[in-house]
Amino acid sequence: MKKIGVINQPISTVISGMGHLDMLVIADAGLPIPWETNRIDLALKEGVPGFLETLEVVLEELQIESAFLANEVFSVSPQLAEDIQKILNDVPIEKVPHADFKNKTSHAKAVIRTGEFTPYANIILVAGVVF
Repeated sequence: MKKIGVINQPISTVISGMGHLDMLVIADAGLPIPWETNRIDLALKEGVPGFLETLEVVLEELQIESAFLANEVFSVSPQLAEDIQKILNDVPIEKVPHADFKNKTSHAKAVIRTGEFTPYANIILVAGVVF
């Protein structure tokens, strides 16, 4: 059994296979996921698992250099936006319209679907390098 880090096999596999500039999405329960994109569905019920806890776990293993958020999260769910910014610390965040955000998900290695019901609780993480 894996001793540390992400123990979810599909998430661990995706993270270990990512290279520089590859994208990984962590999504709320309602984000449409393109058919051609790898879906890792964690959603069990409303709020389980939550978006922020999923983000924190993924960031324990994935080196990122930037992220994308929908513009709308800052006005519709400002507390969530603030929490994301705290978790990401100094990682640059590019703000895009939600329609553009949804289009970008088709280029991601995978979308991790959570049970989050907070509007616009979605992020695209762009992989960095550890050297």
